[in-house]
Amino acid sequence: MFMWKTTARRLMLTAALALFALPSSGCVLAYGFAKDALIFSQFWGTTPLIPVTPYFSQEIEDTYWNEERYKKVPILDPIEGENAPLFCLDPPTPDEVMRALPDDTKGGVPFLAETSRNNVRMTVDLIVDRVGDCKVLPHVGPVRLHHCHYKATVYFEKTIRSHWPVPFTHVDQVEEVVYLDHDHLIRCGGPDSSDFAPLQP
Repeated sequence: MFMWKTTARRLMLTAALALFALPSSGCVLAYGFAKDALIFSQFWGTTPLIPVTPYFSQEIEDTYWNEERYKKVPILDPIEGENAPLFCLDPPTPDEVMRALPDDTKGGVPFLAETSRNNVRMTVDLIVDRVGDCKVLPHVGPVRLHHCHYKATVYFEKTIRSHWPVPFTHVDQVEEVVYLDHDHLIRCGGPDSSDFAPLQP
């Protein structure tokens, strides 16, 4: 924590010195960049150049990836047969388990503070497998909820590395536990009318 405060103070001091010294040094680098960016934007009819780090684009891609693959509840067709077996068939993938972990590897500054995970091993255990009763859900119809609850234990080496101002590398053996739900809906095939309450007009 002390190292982060010291590094932040040094960066703020350097930025303040550059802000005060650059305009009075006779250098037209900042002015020239702003002027050329404005001319470029007027020529192409767009906004001036705005530098954006890849961190934000990666955040957007990860959000859509999680929404498409892991944030939707599928609705499956009814299982034929009165005593048809119903059990969980889709355990979490390694990608899903790693995305569910607290992400302490983001936001690092290269050569100043980098965090990585090495030698990752994981075990996935099914702890809840339960099928609920048929219920009528709006916009879905008569369905039953299949609860699939998993416990994932991840073992890895957490490496914290810095090259400046004090070079060091710290490796720690870490064990993380996350719980994931793979609940999904199953349509009730040919439900008996007596199983559902009649709709009131």
